[in-house]
Amino acid sequence: MTHILETESVLQAKAAGATGAIYPSLVDKRVIVTGGGSGIGEGLVEAFVAQGSRVAFIDIADDASRAVVDRLTPDAAHTPVFRHCDITDIDSLKRAMAEMEHELGGVDILINNAANDDRHSIEEVTPAYWDERMAVNLRHQFFAAQAVVPAMKRAGGGVILNFGSISWHLGLNDLVLYQTAKAAIEGLTRSLARDLGRADIRVNTIVPGNVQTPRQEKWYTPEGEAEIVSAQCLDGRIQPADVAALVLFLASDDAKMCTGHDYFVDAGWR
Repeated sequence: MTHILETESVLQAKAAGATGAIYPSLVDKRVIVTGGGSGIGEGLVEAFVAQGSRVAFIDIADDASRAVVDRLTPDAAHTPVFRHCDITDIDSLKRAMAEMEHELGGVDILINNAANDDRHSIEEVTPAYWDERMAVNLRHQFFAAQAVVPAMKRAGGGVILNFGSISWHLGLNDLVLYQTAKAAIEGLTRSLARDLGRADIRVNTIVPGNVQTPRQEKWYTPEGEAEIVSAQCLDGRIQPADVAALVLFLASDDAKMCTGHDYFVDAGWR
């Protein structure tokens, strides 16, 4: 019977467009992605849809997000759901999370992906800008997790994956507030993993390197990108699909004993 069920799951995922590893345990799982309208987030939405998961995502970019839904819907086992939400407004975030939970019928997996890496100098930082940077890069991850924990407990477990960044491990220029927030996320993950583990809720951090997205290409010239590749152990530029491959594994039952740690997909950038 198990073999039959897994075969049906594999067929579902293939029908939805999965091209890499297929995880039967992700079929029909209820997934929420923050910042799913572009870049890495778009790659995550696409990857879970291709696994046959039920996916909802939030973003502030309405046109781009609707385009993601339109692009993925024809081949999707479950049409992805988009909700407009400003993650710095916690009341709005809570409402959006509740709406998505209701539409999905629960939450099994939360991907805390949303962030903003605008460059800034030390001299230009004001208390208001500090608070705004923490709100967009750190605070929402806790409150999104807080919002889904009751549903995960009712379901008997779940997965929370928080997105960190390679940047603070390298100490890059002009990102002091972004790197402060991203460093704190690794502490948040450790704490949540400890407090939620007995409820069978696993919590890990994804630490991407420099991923080739339109936004990152805004910051780097071709010469700058070549410098990044030369500092990596591997040739080539990391793609959203490379990050999604790690996320899918950690979200699946194959990673059922993985929690409280940081997982890098950075091509060995040092």
